[in-house]
Amino acid sequence: MPQYSERTSFSAEHTMTALAELPILASSLDALVRGRGIVRVRAGLTAVVIVVLAAAAGCTSGGDAGAGSQAAATSTTHHAATPAALGPDATPREVRARFEQLLGQHALLAVRQARSEVAMQPDLKKVVDGSLAANAGALQQLVGVTYDGAQAAEFEQLWRGYTGELAAYAQASATGNSARAEEAKAALLGHCDDWGAWLEEASAGRVEGATATKNAQARVEQLMQQVDAYADRDYDKAYQLERQAYQDTYGTGTTLARASLPAKEAAGLNKAPENLRSAFAMLLGEHMELVVDAQRATFAGTPEFDAAAAQLNANTATLTKAMSGIVGPKKAAEFQSAWANHVEGLMAYTAAVADKDEAAKTAAKENLDAFAERLALYFSDVVRNVLTTDPLTQAITAHDAHLINQADAYAAKDYARAQQVQDEGYTQMVGVANVLVDAIEKVMAKSLPAGGSKTGGGGTAHVHP
Repeated sequence: MPQYSERTSFSAEHTMTALAELPILASSLDALVRGRGIVRVRAGLTAVVIVVLAAAAGCTSGGDAGAGSQAAATSTTHHAATPAALGPDATPREVRARFEQLLGQHALLAVRQARSEVAMQPDLKKVVDGSLAANAGALQQLVGVTYDGAQAAEFEQLWRGYTGELAAYAQASATGNSARAEEAKAALLGHCDDWGAWLEEASAGRVEGATATKNAQARVEQLMQQVDAYADRDYDKAYQLERQAYQDTYGTGTTLARASLPAKEAAGLNKAPENLRSAFAMLLGEHMELVVDAQRATFAGTPEFDAAAAQLNANTATLTKAMSGIVGPKKAAEFQSAWANHVEGLMAYTAAVADKDEAAKTAAKENLDAFAERLALYFSDVVRNVLTTDPLTQAITAHDAHLINQADAYAAKDYARAQQVQDEGYTQMVGVANVLVDAIEKVMAKSLPAGGSKTGGGGTAHVHP
């Protein structure tokens, strides 16, 4: 049996609280990893992804779990992958997770929409537009369930105006139309005022309008600045702003969820395990999207790839810090080499796709299968066999299949397929985070105080109304 002296030197209560505060570390860690190549940085994301991906096999459709699709002609017929709508009986945890995930996804899609505009990829933009529209529809439905129909109608009108001006700003920036860009910017900031007023009314005063407006302005500025940076080929800045916009917009989901719930239920979301779920869902969703960024940047060229890789490494560093808090620094360090092999396998496959090297693709897939087995065996041992190796291996393989299929489809300019796989992979991350926290709680159960964790809040630094 493995030894756990390092982990148990911390109290379970302390560990849960500390991990719940991890999102605030993401930006500060950027400076530690910027400029390093993704395939050579030994960053220990392994434990997080392996344990949480136990949920992935059950959430992955049969087509996605299989081998990569055959190269196809350019396709823009896209059926956006959105989770099943929540009903009035949804739990507070489900409401929070859905608001956070949808708003985080909005920021990522807005970034992709703008970049497709700058890169003059109309077929890709059409597909991203479809995902943005589906995302907006899902948000409106959620507002209708958690607030009411009247608020949902107001939200739809406000959101439609905001997203329209955001797209207009991206187009103006891409074409160098500074006058139209300034017009769109003024309109966007006006929508921020409307957002603050709407949220104060919808929340019955639980969220201050002025604060909501200020935070919305910061998010809009991030999205506009990333467009400008990308258009100027300042990829380091563009990808860093992407992460900031995602994290801040994701945090807005926390605010919307809490404001929609009765006070007692909203307070329950402040408990350390709930904040931990939120933190890992945010970071794992970001991980999925940054891998996609790095894959797509492989086809764009070295400067953009290096920028995408730096942010993927920053995300990995944050998750590594999380695992160190769970299993101790020495055990976390053992994950580093194995996870680097896993990431290198994904990028090796992508490079082979770009080079049209079938032999290299086959070798990369074989390596990924082997890494999945080794990682599953190792992590099953770390969590004292709470999770068996077969489901873990299948889950990791399914996760790899999402990213393999995405690379194949994108290379074939089957953007509809690429976006569908991306959307489905992102949607999985909430279930993945739930399995992670459930496993952590089981392993640490003996050291938890009677009645469970009583640490209360924490992890709210990323919450922005």
